[in-house]
Amino acid sequence: MTDPNHPNDNGDFISDARHELAGMLQDGLDHPSTKPVLAWGAAGAVAGLVLPFVSIPLGLAVGAGYQFYKRVRP
Repeated sequence: MTDPNHPNDNGDFISDARHELAGMLQDGLDHPSTKPVLAWGAAGAVAGLVLPFVSIPLGLAVGAGYQFYKRVRP
């Protein structure tokens, strides 16, 4: 059965992630995944600033990567 929230979900993570990223790049901030991914990236950057041994770029990448993964695979 197809999920109405993810109509292009065919079970292949790489294909789904590529499709989601292409949509985010094409639609910009109008895409429903862009704002949550950016918000989690910012939260990760703040965590990287606060936590020792974690840099801001690493926190940004981890936060954005986690939310992107959760958007592709809820």
